[in-house]
Amino acid sequence: MLEHKRFERLMLFVELAQQLNFTRAAQALGISKGYLSEQIKTLEAQWQCPLLLRTTRSVRLTPAGERALEQGLTIRKQVLQLERSVGEHHHTLSGPLKITAPKMFAETFLFDVCNAFRAQHPEITFEINCSYTTFNLYQQNFDLAFRATNTPPQDMVVHKLFSYQHVLVAAPDYLQQGGWPQTPPDLFQHNCLVTQHQRTWPLGNIDIAVTGSLITNENHLLRQQALRGEGIIRIASYYVHDDIEAGRLSQVLKSYTLDTNDMVMFHPQLVYPSQKLQQFSRFVRAHFDT
Repeated sequence: MLEHKRFERLMLFVELAQQLNFTRAAQALGISKGYLSEQIKTLEAQWQCPLLLRTTRSVRLTPAGERALEQGLTIRKQVLQLERSVGEHHHTLSGPLKITAPKMFAETFLFDVCNAFRAQHPEITFEINCSYTTFNLYQQNFDLAFRATNTPPQDMVVHKLFSYQHVLVAAPDYLQQGGWPQTPPDLFQHNCLVTQHQRTWPLGNIDIAVTGSLITNENHLLRQQALRGEGIIRIASYYVHDDIEAGRLSQVLKSYTLDTNDMVMFHPQLVYPSQKLQQFSRFVRAHFDT
């Protein structure tokens, strides 16, 4: 059992026991009412005793709940005293932020955002895992995650940054020589460069099993090959936005690229998030709001 989760549940209970109202307590904690209810039920199951008497109109403490509140307040006071004694580091903007993010997003946005944040807070450092692996932030050693998903985790604090589509692009020289595809089946006559995990391209109501001279796990390599005029690629629109604007790549079959993904940022629902996590999260949101 993770010790920090046991402590977190106790602190959630203390807030609820003082409010005696799930909605107000969840608002005060900055978490969802459903998450709070789930954590309290887990705490009761771990301790094997009811802490609350719930009715449709009220919440009351059981005798065990009253004892838990008393001890919880004492523990919280001790923790706050500890935070005051060592909290300068926690409340200052210094030390590492550990982040996991997709490679394309990191290359296009994240490194620049981190550099801009460090320009304001030079004692911050970043440890960035660039991959498409979905980590459990409650178990893995990460402060923050960025992911492309339309179903973000429900037990996290989630912020949507932007939406994007996957587009088909190729160099103008390639299209002048090979012709512009007009319908998805026309792709069978083209050199389609694909990723290892998506050799079938969803285009509107049609899935096309494309073929070509290159299969790779690196989107960066696909973009390079497309710029060199080697074929057509399917890739996140934000990753080739500047190439399209500059005329280095041209989009094809525009009316068939209908799928939309969200890029989201999320981090665990913490009772006491660090100052650096809060500030960086605000900084990222402000960056994408502009």
